Amino acid sequence: MNDVRHVLVLPDRDAAQEAVEALGERFGLDEEPRIVRDALAGEDDAEDAQWLVVLCDEDERLDAAELDEFADEWDGWREEP
Repeated sequence: MNDVRHVLVLPDRDAAQEAVEALGERFGLDEEPRIVRDALAGEDDAEDAQWLVVLCDEDERLDAAELDEFADEWDGWREEP
């Protein structure tokens, strides 16, 4: 079993939640992605945070370029491992 993960960085919680729903529909995921709040360094305000969507891809079937395009639709990006 491989431990391949993709991380999408999105600008806010709403975008992250909507993206999780769309990811399942578009990519037919076996496991629901996890949403994680990532506070920016030195910021205490909840508005000053990025939201990470973590996808497990044990079978390595998700294409990085497709995930890049998907994240861009939500004004985000995919972090390189």
